[in-house]
Amino acid sequence: MAAEAEIEGAAEKKKGIPKLFIIIGAAAIVVLLGGAGLFFFLSSGSAEADAEHAVEGEHGAAATDGHGAVAAHTFIFNLPPMVVNLNNEGEGEAFMKLTVALEVANEAMMIEIQPRMAKVVDAFQVYLRELRRSDLEGSAGVYRLKEELLRRVNVAIYPSRVESVLFKEILVQ
Repeated sequence: MAAEAEIEGAAEKKKGIPKLFIIIGAAAIVVLLGGAGLFFFLSSGSAEADAEHAVEGEHGAAATDGHGAVAAHTFIFNLPPMVVNLNNEGEGEAFMKLTVALEVANEAMMIEIQPRMAKVVDAFQVYLRELRRSDLEGSAGVYRLKEELLRRVNVAIYPSRVESVLFKEILVQ
């Protein structure tokens, strides 16, 4: 009996050793893969910084957009603040105060669109009065508002073009 127990104990030790090697090997592979991932992550960040420094060297102190590309100079055209009644549909009164700036490509574009600003404000007012408070909820609602205002301003000033609509203030009460 003692001999059989000794044979079974030796067999279990032999089975336990390969499991230990498998666990240690798997842990070593995880550590190596993690180290390789960290190396590639850190080296890609330095490549972007090197590209940014290269762009600055070519263009003097040029502004970059964070991805190594030279950012174009843009001009901001401020619109007057707008206060509108929102479509309340029996929910009580709701007002929105909105201050918007338009981003244009160059100064000549600012001069070109200035006479058409009455059309832009009119297009904004008509659209904004049909909004409900629920249309402006969350970041998705504000993003839809931004995209719709951009579309309307570009229609109103065609063939000129605005690059972006920038919100300076949005207040819904």
